[in-house]
Amino acid sequence: MTCSAAALPGSDFDRLVQAVQANCHLSDARHARNMTMCTYLMEMRELYRWERGIALTAALPRADVGTWLAAREALWTSLEGADYRPLPIDGAEIDPFDTAAVNAALQPQALVYGAGIGRFGKPQFFLGVLSHQERRGGLSVLVSACEHARDLAPAPAASRGGTIYVRLESLRRVLWEKAEAWSGRRAGGALADALEAHGYAENPLAALTRMAEAEVETLILHELGEHEAGLRLGPQWETMLGRLDRRRSELFARAVRDHLADCLVTLPALLARDAPASIHFWFANLDGMRRELFPRIVTAYQAWRAGDGGAALATAVEAGVRHWADVCVEVLTRALADADAGADEAEAAVDAMALAQATRL
Repeated sequence: MTCSAAALPGSDFDRLVQAVQANCHLSDARHARNMTMCTYLMEMRELYRWERGIALTAALPRADVGTWLAAREALWTSLEGADYRPLPIDGAEIDPFDTAAVNAALQPQALVYGAGIGRFGKPQFFLGVLSHQERRGGLSVLVSACEHARDLAPAPAASRGGTIYVRLESLRRVLWEKAEAWSGRRAGGALADALEAHGYAENPLAALTRMAEAEVETLILHELGEHEAGLRLGPQWETMLGRLDRRRSELFARAVRDHLADCLVTLPALLARDAPASIHFWFANLDGMRRELFPRIVTAYQAWRAGDGGAALATAVEAGVRHWADVCVEVLTRALADADAGADEAEAAVDAMALAQATRL
């Protein structure tokens, strides 16, 4: 890893990194095996690359990866029954989920810390170098450059307690994985156009670095959209989301709120800016259930590529605000209406919506 040294005294900094990484290991120990095998192996490969400081373009030594993988799984087994560690900062021990207190102490040292609950209930932690910070829409935005500690499958962006976190190194790694997969088949489409916009054919690594730096703004816009959606849906949405145990139910609930967030903020902003590379980037990440639920936006994208000036996209986004707001409210209403009958019944109601596919736009 090439992170610059922190301003904290060496021993204090080392203890902090060790505590954050220990919590990352514990989170992985409890949740990593819930991934599909394909995703698990891919994410473990990239975690190995990060830990060893191996360049994205370099081939990995398979034998050493196998030895490392066995040792990591043995470490996870040894953590059974362990608790998340408090973070040692300025002579105090701070709750690892108290991001406000941790960042108040670390920002003067040009460090940024993030913690929260990600998909399928997995806690995520990271400690990185603070690249820059700003205020957007009443929220604090903290952008991390390289990372000193991280867990498996890091989210490139998240928001918690009025703060948006963007992880530039994680975004760069995600883009590399996507580009590497694309290179094997060289198919056309949104990702091909996004890569071409940044000169991928001439210098892949430099192009992905430029792309990551450019798309930080798209990630911020999405998190601003999540915040706006949260204001409309209220705190009950997060409570409901945290109670969903079925993967399909959670994916569905997250997908419809993502669509609401992007129709409220992300896509209108990209259209207003006339940002073709970022529009291609957004559609390159429209996959899985999110794509299945919103075929109209895919058709509108094709019209935009054909030269309609964004008219179909603007119309689809406007309709999307109304539609996805209604769907989110229906999800929440069904879940709350069945909550008295028990968690299983509440989740079954959400699951039924996902299976019915009646919410497509």
